[in-house]
Amino acid sequence: MAPSLADIVARHPFPDYQTWRPMGPDFIRFMAAAIHRQWAALPGHAGDVAPVQARAADYIHTLYQRPAAPHLAQDFIRNPAARIWQSGEFDALSYAFFGHAFELLARSASPADLPSQRRAFTRRVGRLFFDSMAGFLGLSLPPALETATQFEQLRAAIGQIGAFLLAQGYLHDHFAFRFDVHARRGQQTIHQRETDFLPNLHRGKAYALYEMGYPAILPSAVILFHQVGEAQHHSSRTIEELFRRIGYRASETDDFDPTGFPAELVVELWEMRPLE
Repeated sequence: MAPSLADIVARHPFPDYQTWRPMGPDFIRFMAAAIHRQWAALPGHAGDVAPVQARAADYIHTLYQRPAAPHLAQDFIRNPAARIWQSGEFDALSYAFFGHAFELLARSASPADLPSQRRAFTRRVGRLFFDSMAGFLGLSLPPALETATQFEQLRAAIGQIGAFLLAQGYLHDHFAFRFDVHARRGQQTIHQRETDFLPNLHRGKAYALYEMGYPAILPSAVILFHQVGEAQHHSSRTIEELFRRIGYRASETDDFDPTGFPAELVVELWEMRPLE
């Protein structure tokens, strides 16, 4: 049986997240549209936002010891520009919409297919969010990663995404996507200089480190992972989509130990390969 929300919060109270911060309207607008569209399209969906509202209210009460606004979920999908959203509210809504989506998928997918179905849902949300954000920022993507000039274009696009996530409050104080990697992955030690990235990629596999300072959804991501084994990873799915559009499969690994990094950072080791 999956652990309850109260049990997980008792073990992981997230004291650094108890002070909320305002979220930027553009991030909320793009994310609300992406989540709503994919959530509403799921099989077995009844179009009722009440289960999501109930989840969000329970989450806010349990983790943040506050009452939730009575129409929080409805306002998020129907009129996201009507108010200034707080980080804890977005955290709760992300938990509630994705938790409900994962529950709906469990009703229609076989147990063997359910993990991939859940990951596919997160990717579809990331794809829609990327569409909106890329147009808003005017992102210019390289057609491939063959030359140093194309690599610099990639770095510039990722930098624009990071600046947007920081300015909009999804990340609090740090964003870095590094191609200079010195880390351990399971029993493997990885040493990759930035100048090694393109040659390694051309040989079939390269790495990067993604560092995030206090992402707004860290509490709900941890809780969802403990409950169902899958989390939202909003910014990771966004960057994954960027790489996919220029012909590469890129994602965080699941056997990387980040304990050597500062506690205030969420750090992911990424692996990149050409799309087959």
